[in-house]
Amino acid sequence: MIDDSRTEGSIETNQGGVSRRQLLGMGALGLAGALCSPPTLRSAFAADSAPGPGHRFLLKGGTVLTLDRSLGTLEQGAVLIEAGKIKTVAADIQPNGAQVIDCSGMIVMPGFVDTHRHMWQGLLRNIGPDDLLLDYLNKILFGFAPKLTPDEVYLGDLLAAVSAMNSGITTILDWSHINATPAHSDAAIHALGDAGIRAVYGYGPNFGVTPAWYDNLDKPYPGDIRRLRKQYFSSPDQLLTLALAAAGPEFAPVPAAEIEWKTAREVGARISVHVGVGQGGKRGLLGQLADRAGLKDDTTYIHACTLSDPEWDRIRDTGGTVSLAIPIEMQMGHGMPPIQRALDRGVRPSLSVDVETNQPTDMFTQMRACFALQRALLNEQHLFGSPDPEMEKLRARLVTVRDVLEFATIEGARANGLAPKIGTLTPGKEADLILLRTEQINVAPVNDPIGAVVLGMDSSNVDSVFIAGRLVKWHGRLVGVNVERLQRQAAQAREALLARAR
Repeated sequence: MIDDSRTEGSIETNQGGVSRRQLLGMGALGLAGALCSPPTLRSAFAADSAPGPGHRFLLKGGTVLTLDRSLGTLEQGAVLIEAGKIKTVAADIQPNGAQVIDCSGMIVMPGFVDTHRHMWQGLLRNIGPDDLLLDYLNKILFGFAPKLTPDEVYLGDLLAAVSAMNSGITTILDWSHINATPAHSDAAIHALGDAGIRAVYGYGPNFGVTPAWYDNLDKPYPGDIRRLRKQYFSSPDQLLTLALAAAGPEFAPVPAAEIEWKTAREVGARISVHVGVGQGGKRGLLGQLADRAGLKDDTTYIHACTLSDPEWDRIRDTGGTVSLAIPIEMQMGHGMPPIQRALDRGVRPSLSVDVETNQPTDMFTQMRACFALQRALLNEQHLFGSPDPEMEKLRARLVTVRDVLEFATIEGARANGLAPKIGTLTPGKEADLILLRTEQINVAPVNDPIGAVVLGMDSSNVDSVFIAGRLVKWHGRLVGVNVERLQRQAAQAREALLARAR
């Protein structure tokens, strides 16, 4: 488990932060003290009347979107948080000693869940805004990735995690294909722990160095996952859980993928894999792997744009989950996002940001892209007419804003293997929830709260964020994070990286 005591140090700087030399020399664990405080509320937030780090909070007076079908939506409700979990959800709850948070003018709902993001690329944001997938592979995976130090991986992951929380994402899967050495893996894991986000660490190879499967299929990848399991993921009752970010069968040979699958299952880790990507997805490789290793409900399939119908059927029949990064798939050449192919099989997808090299960091963008694209494709098959006797048949196939919000929460929790813990505001689940401002000009007045979240809001509406009952954002400000210093040090690290990459 992550040791929070390592964040208690401090690094003093003059006016502008740590020098580049200091930054690259201090190591990931030293950086933690400079950028993040321990996971408690700091006195600097007293002026904002932030609640203290108590064990009981009562969120009262907001519109509560539980997303639990049995509880529904409360136009004005209350949520009691106790010992990091949701204790009660009701129209009215008496405080009985709990710290009361006035949620008037707010929507209270589960935090968003991102099921696939390459978080180490936080230092490379928007570096390839016009890139196609081949450009990305050459520039990022084969260009920058071999040059990143563990310290830079730490900073990239930390920056990505903090910005995710700022936009209301409380859980994220870090698809970490940067692991040239064990130190790179350790740095990414420490960053996730220091940020305080709920995360699934997806241990993957580094495509920019000699792939492990060509010389030794056991060391360092994927064999080091055994050490990671023992060192960092020994308990299921922690914010960080483990997955294997598998390269094969499309980005590594099928025999290598079989070893990846076997190793992940040996240590009890979920599997997350890119499949159905461009022309490579049409070669039937997932079907070949299925024949050798067997597909199960422990796997999330990313993109899946160009898979065959039989491969899609095998995903459905084995209980697999799907992660779509719709703007990236449309933009970079993966193939048409398979929203409808999934829905036609009863597979409800989750959503992910994927890469920050040419995408924003929030879930609002992903929801709107999903909603618009699915409807555009169906509407193109059945254009508007009046009268239209077939309209109701069309309407029955269109996704709703409720569907899309569930993709960004409930289905994300399922794809990350965390459905029993998060995804809905259900008593007994972990208190991962967000407060969204409704009294802002971009959404007021609110007539449909779910519609407002999916179609009207953006990160500026995210007022406060709880993860496991702990406030990580309060009244628009991140808690326990020196944002200015983080930005300065990220900029310095980026300059050092770019200089080495030239």
